[in-house]
Parts: sequence; structure tokens; C-alpha cells
Amino acid sequence: MKKLYSLVIHPPEDHLILIKSMKEELANVVGWYNSKNSVAHITICEFWATDVEIETIKKQIIKLCDSLSPVPVKLNDYGTFPNGAFFIAPDNDSKQDLKHIMKHFNKSLKIQEMKKSDNPHLSIARRLSPENLLKASELFTTIDLNFTCDSVILRLFDDDKKQFFVIDTFPFNDNPQDQFIQGSLF
Repeated sequence: MKKLYSLVIHPPEDHLILIKSMKEELANVVGWYNSKNSVAHITICEFWATDVEIETIKKQIIKLCDSLSPVPVKLNDYGTFPNGAFFIAPDNDSKQDLKHIMKHFNKSLKIQEMKKSDNPHLSIARRLSPENLLKASELFTTIDLNFTCDSVILRLFDDDKKQFFVIDTFPFNDNPQDQFIQGSLF
């Protein structure tokens, strides 16, 4: 039987606590909303896998993490998507670094049923009405979160609780792989 997994980047615990309190504050203003109970994360991908397949995928993730180096991440803006999402956005440098990490996994993982993300953001809420998006934008005006992205997190969806839960952490090992460099003759 296939289960739903997600590969994500988690900010540190103090950021998780702050974002949880922000979600509670928003709920006090707009009521319940999608993603209210979701732990703060930046999604890399979601996929379905059997128990046998996930063991192979974990080995792939370990190998991919071996060559990655930790990168500083600065989340310093808010944004919205047309579908009613309200999120915390990275600055331009962090966005490029996070996109590199996301692309590294999304191009290299050998998974058939995979929903890829290529726009790094940390969701506060999803599917808000236009009125509630405006309320969120008025409630939250400044943010400045910094952390080092030095791992990825594998999460499993719990059908009963309707939430993802952490099942594994894969650290970046900063072991650059030898790469063929094509030179030119003058």
C-alpha cells in the first residue's frame, strides 16, 4: 500500500514556535483556515511510495545530501498566491540557494508519482478568501527570520490526523563531488 510522503526544509525550533503562534493569531482574526495546524516548512516535493520503495528513496536522499553544503536562509517578506495562500518569503539570495537545493532533489530523485515545488516559501495559510488575505496582510507586516539550512526532513502523512509528521532527518554533509569541468583551448 502506498503512503504519502513529503520532503521539506524545516526552520529551527524557535522559528517553528513563532510561526505556530502567528498561525494562532491569524486564526483568532479569521477563524479556522487550511494549513492552520501544519508545522512550518518549505516543501521540496510530495510523493507516494510503498514501504519497500521508501527505503530506496531514503538511500537516494542520503546520497544527494552528501554533496550539499549548508546555506544561510533569510526570510524577510510576506507574499500571497492567487489561490489564497499567505506565506513568508525568502530574500533573493536565499530564494536562489533554496531553489538550487529543491532542484537538486527534484531532478535526481527517482520517484514516479512526485509533485515538485520550485518556488520556496513558508506557508502561513492556504485558501484564504480575498478578505482574509487582506486581514493577514494587515496583521503581519514585518518579519526577519534567519537560519542555516543544513538538512532536509522526510515526513509521512497521517490519514487519521490529516497532518504530516517527521520520520527522518538527513543532514547535508558538505562533500562536494568531483565534477568534470570542460576547459577550452585558446
